[in-house]
Amino acid sequence: MSGLGHNSDEIDFKKIRSEFPILNKKVNNKDLVYLDSAASAQKPKAVIDALNDAYLETYSNVHRGLHWLSEQSTFKYEEVRKKAANFLGASNSNEIIYGSGATHLINLIANSWGRKFLKPDDEIIITIADHHANIVPWQLVSQQTGSKIHAVPVDKDGNFDIKDMERLINKKTKIISVPHVSNVLGTVFPVKEIARLAHEVNAICIVDGCQGAIHLPVDVKDINCDFYTFSSHKLYGPSGVGVLWGRLSILQEMPPFLGGGDMIDNVEIDNSTYADPPHRFEAGTPPIAEVIGFGAAIDFVQQIGMKNIRDHEQKILKHFTKKLKEIKELSIIGNSSNKSGVISFLFDGAHPHDIATILDQKGIAIRAGHHCAQPLMKHFNISSTARASIGVYSKEEEVDALIEGLKTVKKLLG
Repeated sequence: MSGLGHNSDEIDFKKIRSEFPILNKKVNNKDLVYLDSAASAQKPKAVIDALNDAYLETYSNVHRGLHWLSEQSTFKYEEVRKKAANFLGASNSNEIIYGSGATHLINLIANSWGRKFLKPDDEIIITIADHHANIVPWQLVSQQTGSKIHAVPVDKDGNFDIKDMERLINKKTKIISVPHVSNVLGTVFPVKEIARLAHEVNAICIVDGCQGAIHLPVDVKDINCDFYTFSSHKLYGPSGVGVLWGRLSILQEMPPFLGGGDMIDNVEIDNSTYADPPHRFEAGTPPIAEVIGFGAAIDFVQQIGMKNIRDHEQKILKHFTKKLKEIKELSIIGNSSNKSGVISFLFDGAHPHDIATILDQKGIAIRAGHHCAQPLMKHFNISSTARASIGVYSKEEEVDALIEGLKTVKKLLG
């Protein structure tokens, strides 16, 4: 794979699309139009090849073997930790923890840090726009510790006003956990400012980067948060893998979340001591080939350049927004001026599930539902939306295909 344009002003878009075999597929005898990348992105050949090679050439369990296959597997597996650290702007690869995905890793923070340090009447601040993965773990830990949860609202256009958060923060605030980008609204949150506010009251700041790291350059040192997490499958990598960056001084204070092999120092029948981070938080046999495939995904996007990806996607998003606003029966949910990646919308007289089903007959894949954001849906007094989301392979012609598909929706349901 070469010539994707990392050092150029414009990416070689045709070359990039050619790296995704599934985009040549026919669905219902129509060319596939994939506009569901926020749920899970498609995979380039480099990732597919890395997965195959891991199983065909070097597969063995990691960290436990002295033979050649295990040593090769371990080397490749640990190299990805360095790649992930570099991708997030972290200076120490020991601050990178693997998990099954961001959901697992937010639960890790909630259980490991939260259960140890939260006390009755301590306060956790989230936002109304959070994914359930950044709501339910805090509910569970608050029930166990007696702490309380507060949610910062967004306005009618999906804008976040940091002054609303400032009003909630006080000396009882111990955790502020926010999305980098809303998976429904596309709103980009001012995570650097939020981290500053958290630290002013000695709270920790957690960023759910599932919709951030896939669209934006990320530098955790610049953001100055304490934890940042995202999932491989949204960054063109395999499913079943996520990474958590955590500040090492904080990780060292945290007990394990799960117990088992590979996370221990010494085990007795009635007591154990634990490995240093990151292995303290990685019990059991990991998804070895998938982690290696994730490394190939990081290489892929870094060869293109995250700024180039951002610029391309913003061009598509601008075209998308303009076209949708021309449809008088359609209303966009989320009109922030600082937006990325997704467009959620409603269509008069058509349920989002019906919209998605009709579009599917034309080979167009979008998402419909509450998008694991039920509090946000209730905030807007709706039950669900249709959602189109873009990736590095998205093109304006696919937007136009969706617009034509919506004309069919209007004809059938209007």
